[in-house]
Amino acid sequence: MKTIEEINEKIARKEAIILTAAELKSMVRAGQNVTVDDVDVVTTGTFSVMSGTMAVMMVPVAGKCSFERADAIWLNGVPAQPGPCPNERLGVVDLVINGTAHADDRYGGGHLFRDLVKGKEIDVLVEAHGRRYENRVTLDDIEYARIITTRLAFKNYHALINPTSSTISTIFSVTGLTGPFTETTVSGCGEINPLQNDPSHRTIGVGTRVLLNGAPGYIMGKGTRSSPDKPNVSAFADMKDMDPTMMGGMKTAHGPECLTSLAVPIPVLDEEILSGLKILDHNVPLPVSDVNGRTAHTKVNYGHIWEGTDKVIRVEKDRCLHHPDCAAMRTCPTEAISTNLVINRDLCINCGTCTLQCSEGVFHARLGAIELAEGTVPISLRQSDRAKAEKLCTLLKNRILKQAFVPTKMMEPL
Repeated sequence: MKTIEEINEKIARKEAIILTAAELKSMVRAGQNVTVDDVDVVTTGTFSVMSGTMAVMMVPVAGKCSFERADAIWLNGVPAQPGPCPNERLGVVDLVINGTAHADDRYGGGHLFRDLVKGKEIDVLVEAHGRRYENRVTLDDIEYARIITTRLAFKNYHALINPTSSTISTIFSVTGLTGPFTETTVSGCGEINPLQNDPSHRTIGVGTRVLLNGAPGYIMGKGTRSSPDKPNVSAFADMKDMDPTMMGGMKTAHGPECLTSLAVPIPVLDEEILSGLKILDHNVPLPVSDVNGRTAHTKVNYGHIWEGTDKVIRVEKDRCLHHPDCAAMRTCPTEAISTNLVINRDLCINCGTCTLQCSEGVFHARLGAIELAEGTVPISLRQSDRAKAEKLCTLLKNRILKQAFVPTKMMEPL
């Protein structure tokens, strides 16, 4: 058995073997006999819609004594909750803003968080005692700004189906979830998900150091709606260290949602931990639920999503007939497609929406399908980006190798 302290000493001596989850899984698929001596740390990750994301900030608004305390505040039109501290007569406002709050059906908290991290100037509007106060700020002007998650990285989330003939407006669809059993939308990064790779929570616990949206942060504990079958965690990190390509917002049929990412190093201390790390997509359960009430329907596995499918959307411009109203561009939930058919890969989450909207097949990818008693149900939307999650795992691996990130021992278990 190894200890985290011993592994960190190996990292300092540049002797440690660090693998991404994808690299380890590739070795397992190839039939290699990977032992505890062959790897010291495995980096895991996920990138997905995470509704349980909020920011806590202290935003400058006006000079001292200009107003007593804020009654309401908006950032780029996204409503926030003033408080908890009133900051009486100081001209600044403490606030909490939800990732799912929105200014309109195209722009919400997740978009705002990304714009702040990108360094964009943000409009601030405050109402106080019947008067309005305005300011424009960047993240550099905001002394305190943290992202806090109430839950993220569900170990295995739902695939959602609609067994009725009505189209359901839901956050799990971009254009509305049709039925009966005509499509399914899925979430989860399967075999590279952090909690999937530490099923006994041997290394992920309170105080575990992580990357939240690319920034060093820490696990606070279990998240809301966490259960033994579907555990998740809560975490926090400073917004000023975040990577805008590892976060953002997306449009859904039921309003904007927040995109959040998490990467966690798993120290390989013994055979039990290594055994958990060897799990593959087809062994990861994927619950299938009725979108009406989230009632259980059946179970399949993540092999349907990620084995034999395409993680990245491909583009063939020659197929385009140049319709004045491009359905793929109009419907893209992250507005990642430009007029010259170039995909902004920083914005794209490889969800697959464009592949179904473009009748000429300009945008295409194998999205897979799930097999139910009712028949084969094609996947129409992936709300998790496996390609970006794997990129995040590589980012964490490289930081560990450069000693820019040091794995920590948990303070207490989940």
